[in-house]
Amino acid sequence: MKRIRICYFNAWADRHETAEAYLARLPALDLRARVANPKDTSLLRKARLDCDWYGENLRCFAAMSTADIEVAGAFSCGPAGILEYAQSASNAGVESWFLCMGHQPQTLGAVAGRVFGALRQARVRTLFYAFDEASRAMPCFRDIAPHLDVLIHDESPLDPAAAAALRPDCVRVHRSWVANFLPFSVPFNEEPEKKILFLGSQLGLTPHRQRQIEFLKKRFKDRFVPSTDHSVGIADRGSLNRLKVGLCPEGRKFTTAAMSATHTDRPFWSGCLGLVPVSENSTAGNRLEELAAAELILRYPHGDLNALAQCCERALETPTEERRRIYEHFNRHETIGTVAAAAIAAHANAVPIAPARRSQPGEAGGEGFSAGV
Repeated sequence: MKRIRICYFNAWADRHETAEAYLARLPALDLRARVANPKDTSLLRKARLDCDWYGENLRCFAAMSTADIEVAGAFSCGPAGILEYAQSASNAGVESWFLCMGHQPQTLGAVAGRVFGALRQARVRTLFYAFDEASRAMPCFRDIAPHLDVLIHDESPLDPAAAAALRPDCVRVHRSWVANFLPFSVPFNEEPEKKILFLGSQLGLTPHRQRQIEFLKKRFKDRFVPSTDHSVGIADRGSLNRLKVGLCPEGRKFTTAAMSATHTDRPFWSGCLGLVPVSENSTAGNRLEELAAAELILRYPHGDLNALAQCCERALETPTEERRRIYEHFNRHETIGTVAAAAIAAHANAVPIAPARRSQPGEAGGEGFSAGV
């Protein structure tokens, strides 16, 4: 078993500290200085939801455990704490990994590539779990690509020029978003209410989705429970297991060719909670094909309201043993800790990082820590 030490990079964090210490102070973090208008209560609530979501990622990574990987120490840092983590890595005694998600590397701006290069110089390995079209839409992607050991991405294919910047030994995993859940942290509910939870968001409340909501309200009346706020709070997610069906609409960007085989993380939330996930397919029609073929999610054609209703009716009648099969699968295979641990294990046989060496002035890539961070 490989013992590793991890540090999760989170733009909501600041100094380098243990995962336990950061998670303990997370609920009391004052976010007013981190938003454009601290008097805007709606904006502050969105910030709180986002901050907690990224904090939950840390909890999941800290708890990673497989037959091949054991986390011997877990830490957190924001931009201000990267240097301290890199300096501590040389004395760790175990392999060190730097984990980041979404478009958060872009918070480092123009120096992102130099920062990731400095981490590599310190013999720290890097895993990037990318969302959306990071290789196309995140400006710093090509700068950090040469320093990545693992790239998990939901766009396919990657931008050719960006893909060419990756090292040959970089482990690449094409995987749609999954749930930031601790596996089996929410118990299976044997007798949930026969109701449909609509897991939408304010950002994605398009006319198309509004039509779906109005249609479902008329069709299912009090059996339909819409949630169209920005998101569901981390502390509140567990209570959703009282419902039987999770309707998770199409993502905003996912009609593009590179994103047609992916989805938001909402169906994975549903599965981990024991709800039956119902999802609209993309315009391309090939999203989450394996899960649909295995009847682990139920899908209906884009924009077909009658098919949507039939899918929901079928989900409401799903037998308990079938729901349990869905719950077991999603908790065992569709959470970020499980996916990341498997990718790190896959990298175990890659060529070891060469001993750190200071580049000479003017040499390509020659930024030390003081210049790079």
